[in-house]
Amino acid sequence: MLAHGMVHTYELSIPIFVTIWLAEFEVIAIAGVEVGVTQATLGLVVTAGYGLFGVGALPGGILVDRFGSRRLIAACLFGMGGSFFLLGVAPDLVVVAISLLLWGLAASVYHPAGLTLISKGMEDRGTGFAYHGAAGNVGIGLGPLLAAILLLVFDWTTVATVLAVPAILAGLYALRAEFDETAAVDGVGTDGGEPRTQGGVDSLSQFVTESKLLFAGAFVIVFLIVIANGLFYRGVLTFLPNLLEGLPGFEPIPLAAFVPGVEAGSGRTLKPERYFYAGLLLVGVAGQYLGGKLTDRVPPEYGIAGVFGLLAVLALSFLPVAELGIGPLFALGTVFGITLFAAQPLYQAAVADYTPSGTRGLSYGYTYLGSFGVGALGGAVAGAVLTYADATALFGVLAGFALVASAAAVYLIVRD
Repeated sequence: MLAHGMVHTYELSIPIFVTIWLAEFEVIAIAGVEVGVTQATLGLVVTAGYGLFGVGALPGGILVDRFGSRRLIAACLFGMGGSFFLLGVAPDLVVVAISLLLWGLAASVYHPAGLTLISKGMEDRGTGFAYHGAAGNVGIGLGPLLAAILLLVFDWTTVATVLAVPAILAGLYALRAEFDETAAVDGVGTDGGEPRTQGGVDSLSQFVTESKLLFAGAFVIVFLIVIANGLFYRGVLTFLPNLLEGLPGFEPIPLAAFVPGVEAGSGRTLKPERYFYAGLLLVGVAGQYLGGKLTDRVPPEYGIAGVFGLLAVLALSFLPVAELGIGPLFALGTVFGITLFAAQPLYQAAVADYTPSGTRGLSYGYTYLGSFGVGALGGAVAGAVLTYADATALFGVLAGFALVASAAAVYLIVRD
């Protein structure tokens, strides 16, 4: 839970910095070539780091099956802290991009390690996913909120350095943690697989064989669901603070209006969109808990179909409701945040249902390759749509991603 909170603290603090980078940097200079900074180009920079967060999950999952979860989680924490220390001294967008790539590499091993630990080490798996997900959303909400508050006083490089400290402390604790990583393994596989409680990938040929076994069954449909989820998730969150800036009720508020000692002409303002964004993420704690508990009560396929169907409706409703004012948007944002994060424990449980325990790390590696690797393209898609079309088109595209996931879950229900 501690590590999951740290991973998402950094992941969802990055969009807070995006609004600053758009204003602070004018060009990206690489090998003497200068490219103008737009939502599209910055979307590609952020997508590179987020993409490695997902792509690295596959080799991370292989390492989990061979070496266990504890050591990889500790390495993840130290790596994330170090990358944000580097971000804190970044003089330009090239170093920002390098920092994000290093963060993505370090963070990529977490989900295969953490979810394998829960699925193989806890008898009450659904409850484990619920608390684990809730902890992630505490980081998802409090990370951006802390960043937004610190930005009232410090510049963004100082804030990045301060954010690096908790991961280092958590890593020191993780080195001391001891537990039985296979306490809940009973030797039973699903989806026609043979019972396997030991395993892992020892060679390239075995990796290919195990991968073929996974994708020969219904896991391929689950993989499609997690890709669609990743595209929706990254597409809506990467530029959300930037989208909110121009909406009614989100005008900057001078700090001098309510903070004693701040001069009226200082130009320092409170950005309401940053706090709305953090609040939307924080209510996801309830969504994670709800989704986790649902997996103990209904087949995850039914939950996935319903949740993504609702997300499609909410995406299409977002801008029309925003025109009604900040009150109605606050209500919709609450439902949106809960629903968005309820999906995660549902598809995590579906992965466990359709894969054998012996290659569970590999299975979750593929899951987060799809969700955070392929799904990272959602940030680039969002940047391109906002640059060459508008926000209405973006939310239409997002609704399409959600409908694909819902339809895939319906297929699983019919197949069964």
